[in-house]
Amino acid sequence: MSTPFLSIVIPAHNEEGRLLHTLKQIFSFLEKQSYSSEVIIVENGSTDRTFEFAQEYALRHANLIVLHEERPGKGNAVRRGMLEARGEFRFICDADLSMPIEELQKFLPPILNDFDIAIGSREAPGAIRYHEPSYRHLGGRAINFLIRLFILPGLNDTQCGFKCFRAETADVIFRQQTLTGWSFDIELLYLARQKKLRIKEIPIQWYFDPDSKVNAVRDALRMISDIFRIHLNAMRGRYDLKP
Repeated sequence: MSTPFLSIVIPAHNEEGRLLHTLKQIFSFLEKQSYSSEVIIVENGSTDRTFEFAQEYALRHANLIVLHEERPGKGNAVRRGMLEARGEFRFICDADLSMPIEELQKFLPPILNDFDIAIGSREAPGAIRYHEPSYRHLGGRAINFLIRLFILPGLNDTQCGFKCFRAETADVIFRQQTLTGWSFDIELLYLARQKKLRIKEIPIQWYFDPDSKVNAVRDALRMISDIFRIHLNAMRGRYDLKP
C-alpha cells in the first residue's frame, strides 16, 4: 500500500452535529489537491451517533478511516490516530474546523519547509481571530502565560487544535505521550523541545465557535496540574529523550 502524502486526524467526541459540515469541507478541499491523502476519524467516549455517522460517511470515501478508541480523553484519541496514520505529514484537525481547511497549505511543503512540528497560532504575526468574545480571548491569554512561564517559553499559542507533524517525529513523540486529556499537546511540545526538534508557529485565520467545549477555569486548573506532572515525569526519567 502506497504512503499518502497527508493524513488528517480528527478526534471526535459527541460531534454528530458538526461532523457532516466539517467532512464536506475537508473532502471538497482534498479532491482539488494533487497529492494523496487519508482522513482518520477517532471517536471515543461519545454518547451520540458520532461513530455510526462517521462509518456511514466512510462508505462514500475510500480514504476515510473510522476508528473507535475505548479509552476516554482527547489525548488518547489523537495518539491513536497519529500512530495509525501512514502519511508523510500528519495533521491534527479539530472537529469544529474553526480554522478554514484552506489554511492547511501553510503547514506543508512547498510553502513550509525545514520543520518537524508546525503549530497553528492565533497569536503569531498575521493571525486573525473572528467573533471571539473578549472574556474568552483574555482567558486564553492567561492560560498561555502560565504555559510560557512554567514549561514552554517563547510559544505564543500551544493550545490551538491544528498541528502538523512529520511522520518520523509523530512516530517518536506520540509513543512517549503519557497525558490523555486536554494538556496532551503541552507534553508533546515539551518532548519536542527536549529533543531539539524544529517547531514553527503558523499564523492562521480562526473563527470562534460558541459551542466550543473549552472551559477556561476548569481547563486552566487541569493544565497547571498536568504541567507539574510533566516536570515530575521528566525528573523520574520517564521520558526517553534520545533523538
